[in-house]
Amino acid sequence: MRWQGRRTSTNVEDRRGAGGRMVRRGGPIGCGGLLVIVLLAWMFGTDPQQLIEVVQDAQVGQGMPAPGSSAPGGTPSDTLGEFASVVLADTEDTWNQLLGSDYQEPALVLFTGQVRSACGINSAAVGPFYCPADSKVYIDLSFFDQLERRFGAPGDFAQAYVIAHEVGHHIQNQTGISEQVQRARRQMSREQGNQLSVKLELQADCLAGVWGYHANRQRQLIEPGDFEEGLRAAAAIGDDAIQRKSSGQVRPESWTHGSAEQRQRWLYRGLESGDPNVCDTFN
Repeated sequence: MRWQGRRTSTNVEDRRGAGGRMVRRGGPIGCGGLLVIVLLAWMFGTDPQQLIEVVQDAQVGQGMPAPGSSAPGGTPSDTLGEFASVVLADTEDTWNQLLGSDYQEPALVLFTGQVRSACGINSAAVGPFYCPADSKVYIDLSFFDQLERRFGAPGDFAQAYVIAHEVGHHIQNQTGISEQVQRARRQMSREQGNQLSVKLELQADCLAGVWGYHANRQRQLIEPGDFEEGLRAAAAIGDDAIQRKSSGQVRPESWTHGSAEQRQRWLYRGLESGDPNVCDTFN
């Protein structure tokens, strides 16, 4: 991708660094602290383990800003952080053009290890995610390393696709699609709900492709081979591919994001057309 020297987004919150080091639950408590806890537990007739958990939770809270509070950092100065900021800025250009004044730009939160959002506390283990309650995309950039090493999907466009997919969820939230899906899921069985979840995720893939189309045609951000990187990444993180790698068994009834073939197909539809209207995965 030709991303160097491009506009960076002003909607980036860099919470990496000190916050990431302070959020580990279950951190060590010194011998003196343990003695005080045991003494207090004896005085108040409380289980010492409960007091230990309270102290550890307090340590977690000190390490993370509360939802809606100001976050440290402006535009990231490191290469990977700057790259993420450029990709977010380019999605802003695409969706401001396609949706006009109705589009409200999401924020991108960079974190390390663990983060607090309006949707709760999440660790990097869950991967990148979008929180509709605060309209923010959250990502620990070490996921890009996992994308290459664990899933065999290297490349900067593969990384950009991940961010654009989460921005796709923001589009769904803003247009009311996510709310309709959640309402419908509450009236369905778990298996039916999973199927609906798959359609939502596949639509986000297609919307990521719509961004890729415009990044290529209008701003020449794309280099030869970039789209192929994205398609390989879509296949690598398909539910069947992940299940096959982790357990050797494929269970379609438990899918939440779609198969490798489905994810590739819908991403390709967006990349080929650049039209959000082709992304109706529900019909």
